[in-house]
Amino acid sequence: MKFNVPSKQLFGNLSILGKIVQSKNAISILDNFLFTLEDDHITVTASDSESVMTARITVFDAEGAGSFAVNVKNLLELLKELADQPVTFSVDESSFEITLDYMNGKSNFVGIDGAQFPQKDEPKGEVTSMELECSDVIKGVTNTVYAVGNEEIRRIMMGVYWDIKPDNVTFVASDTHKLVRYRNSKLQPGVTTSFILPQKPAQVLVSMLARSEEGAKVKLSLDERSANFETDNYTLTTRFINGKYPNYESVIPKSNPYEMIVDRQQMLNAVRRVSVFSSVGGLVTLDLSESEVKIHTQDLDFATFADESVPCDYKGQNMVMGFNDAKIVEILSNMQCEMVKLALSDPSRAGVFMPEKNDEGEDLLVLLMPMMI
Repeated sequence: MKFNVPSKQLFGNLSILGKIVQSKNAISILDNFLFTLEDDHITVTASDSESVMTARITVFDAEGAGSFAVNVKNLLELLKELADQPVTFSVDESSFEITLDYMNGKSNFVGIDGAQFPQKDEPKGEVTSMELECSDVIKGVTNTVYAVGNEEIRRIMMGVYWDIKPDNVTFVASDTHKLVRYRNSKLQPGVTTSFILPQKPAQVLVSMLARSEEGAKVKLSLDERSANFETDNYTLTTRFINGKYPNYESVIPKSNPYEMIVDRQQMLNAVRRVSVFSSVGGLVTLDLSESEVKIHTQDLDFATFADESVPCDYKGQNMVMGFNDAKIVEILSNMQCEMVKLALSDPSRAGVFMPEKNDEGEDLLVLLMPMMI
């Protein structure tokens, strides 16, 4: 087998596929990329046994057909150091010795028979399919994936929940201390279903869709145990998390009458500065009044404290709330709006962060549980 491919194009595709591969695999063959040559293109596959991702890449001067596997780490490190140039792969089909020829040099190593690579599972049961705008899916995942939990005992919280209705898709993630709900009514799949996408495949999905052209769509197919995302050049198949996701709507306050509107970046910067002097638990207090919010932290063990005031527009009775500083920073860092609204009822109940104005067809809110002052 023989083919030629631009190094940077190959490296860009393999970098995304490499995100699927685990640092330590129980099955050694999964430390490799599977290359399959057919006609004028190669299909490159990566897997961690739970997820499988493929990329389709056009090649030049192709000779022969077949498959072989190459170590992920070695190939990525080599391509990373090459300037953009043609790279020629020559593969001995009996010994799987591989030679890479490039400008001013070449590398030689031994690959593995591609037949040893695990085969992708066939869909199980009835398949539900829909087409979604790539840019809207990216928004849904990026607005929520940071809030995913990491406790194995609550495995169903370790992914992004897709609540799909005929006229909208709602993305939800929670670690039990905070909850993000992002609803997009521009996505209208025309079906009712739901699934929990694990955190790692969700992050890989964003990288994959980000390489699509403007206005492109992704085809989503769901069977009994897995989700399959397909674009023109990539396919990602991953098993979703089994279990029933909690009723997220029941924990969102229906009435938080007091509202503060504040510049997101000013608030974020102030919390970052005062958090330098917070205690081990990361308590930051917000003292809200009509025209400003006073942000305070202290650490009694080291006799340190910090105070800052940020202008705001607050409607409601004066109130002092306690939150975790790292979680406020995380929330404000992941919101893209200029002005943020914080809706409250009393110091013992959750606060709700949201953009002052949502974009058309979008509804984002983040619930954060308070800390005892």
